[in-house]
Amino acid sequence: MRRSPKETEVAAGLVTRRGVVLGGIQLGFMGVLGLRMRQMQVTEADSYRLLAEENRINVRLIPPSRGIIYDRHGIAIAENAQNYRVVIVREDVEDVDEAIAKVRRLVNIDDRELERALREMSRRSPFVPITLADQLAWEDVAELAINAPALPGITPDVGLSRIYPLGPDFAHIVGYVGPVSERDLAQLQNPDPLLQIPEFQIGKIGVETKLEDQLRGKAGTKRIEVNAGGRVMRELSRDEFTAGQDLQLTIDHGLQNYAQVRLANESAGAVVIDIESGDLLAMASAPSFDPNLFVRGISTKDYNALRDHEYRPLFNKAVQGLYPPGSTFKMMTGLAALRAGVIGPRETVYCPGFMSFGGRRFHCWKRGGHGHMDFNNALMQSCDVYFYEAANRVGVDRLADLCHEFGLGERHDLPLSAIQEGIVPSTKWKAQVRGERWNPGETLNTAIGQGDVLASPLQLAVMTARIASGRAVVPRLIKSIDGVDTPVAEAPPLAVDPGILAMAQKGMWNVSNGSRGTARRSRIVADGIEMAGKTGTSQVRNITAAERARGVTRNDQLPWNRRDHGLFVAFAPFDKPKYAIATIVEHGGGGSSAAAPPARDILLYALYGDIPPLEAYPSEQRERIKAMHEEMALRPRLKPEAKPSRA
Repeated sequence: MRRSPKETEVAAGLVTRRGVVLGGIQLGFMGVLGLRMRQMQVTEADSYRLLAEENRINVRLIPPSRGIIYDRHGIAIAENAQNYRVVIVREDVEDVDEAIAKVRRLVNIDDRELERALREMSRRSPFVPITLADQLAWEDVAELAINAPALPGITPDVGLSRIYPLGPDFAHIVGYVGPVSERDLAQLQNPDPLLQIPEFQIGKIGVETKLEDQLRGKAGTKRIEVNAGGRVMRELSRDEFTAGQDLQLTIDHGLQNYAQVRLANESAGAVVIDIESGDLLAMASAPSFDPNLFVRGISTKDYNALRDHEYRPLFNKAVQGLYPPGSTFKMMTGLAALRAGVIGPRETVYCPGFMSFGGRRFHCWKRGGHGHMDFNNALMQSCDVYFYEAANRVGVDRLADLCHEFGLGERHDLPLSAIQEGIVPSTKWKAQVRGERWNPGETLNTAIGQGDVLASPLQLAVMTARIASGRAVVPRLIKSIDGVDTPVAEAPPLAVDPGILAMAQKGMWNVSNGSRGTARRSRIVADGIEMAGKTGTSQVRNITAAERARGVTRNDQLPWNRRDHGLFVAFAPFDKPKYAIATIVEHGGGGSSAAAPPARDILLYALYGDIPPLEAYPSEQRERIKAMHEEMALRPRLKPEAKPSRA
């Protein structure tokens, strides 16, 4: 049907309007698209360029090398060794199980290591490198490098791992490092990003943990280019790390080794201090352990063997062990009474073998008594009754005040784990700690270093150094940090009359050299280096009246863990004191028999700087001492070479 001219005109108008509308819509869309393209290409070009860079460039942390720890002579006692390893970045691997299977065909990875790595993968972000195996041989690294094209996301790497070349000698002082644990991270408010790196090592005990911030250093960074498969193509830039600071300890590795070997087969501790500077020259705790076992994570079997050992090798007896000081405490009792003027320098006290007080008898170690004793003789023969009387007159509070002045009951500020404060009881202490009043009879127990009195070998060594010098000697462990010496504070004089101190020093000389001295068998006979000391025996069990009546059971007839502790403190040379020592032999049975002989030998090594000559010993002991040193020389003993240091 033909349209009329009018209908044709109307239809043409409708088509034109639709075309205009559609054209306008198309034009508007093209305009919006053009504007968006301009915005993306010009305005937001930098943002998209950055996103592209991030897709092909990774920024990784470079762990710093840990500071080296040296002894006072520059011998490395904690250093770093190269550690070849293989790492996996999960986000760069299509199939983790398949990739690990390929690696295991090239490198031996035991099940324990693999389990640890998989555990780390589940906890870490996919871009964090995870160590599959470390301590690899160079041949393993070369094998991985050859097969690199078939192992996307798998990279051989080299890092540093902590080693302790002197093994057990410094385990309780230096401590050890280990991988960062979840517990470590939970204890920090703002953990260093370094700590997020799997297998990164931090200090766990000892100097390693107490001076972690100085030893760790600061991380560096590197920007690397990777391809679509995640393989590293090249390194674009690098900011080097700042190495940790080197530390130099005051410890003498030779003396430390001798002390450890001399105390072997005992549960014992010894501390040697330089009286002039306060430098700690040896801090032995026996038996010890190999800290290298802990660096990569100790096995359950090895840890249980250490934990369950009767002699507690993980326990630092030198600073952590607290013991009743026994008769080594008697210098404190005598000095307190003499300073207070409640007993005269030549005044005597009669010892019938006991002292009656408060309706009970306080016995002397010598059942028949010592007779009339002045301070000098009472110290030489270790008469308990004299010191009962002295303490009863001076009172426990004035005795406690003097003890604190001599370093007992004080936590010395050293970068070591678990340093103990000890206990010096007083009326105030008992009221605060136990909510009880002081019993006067407790003063008598305190007088002979029993009751509530507890001290560590470190505290007893400081006490002895202060008696020998008359000054408030402060112990020091860090000799220098990165070559800068730590200051040695001048020790102020003690508030004790020098004449009274001289009486204590002479009494200690008589202990080691007098005809009735309790440590006479452990004397030094070499001219000019005579030793002054004091033995101590501390009870670890109660002796009943019935046992005392029938005769006290000898230590060698008791089980090991029920025997008395043996203690000894000393300084030498007597005329010009240079070194002081304190020794504890747990359940050794007696100070004169168990603790004095090794203390004398260790002190002689400090004085001579080497194995002591036989001429320093009493003639009747020389053959035995010679045989002992020959036997000691057969034990495993590391002889490190001195290395240059930054210290």
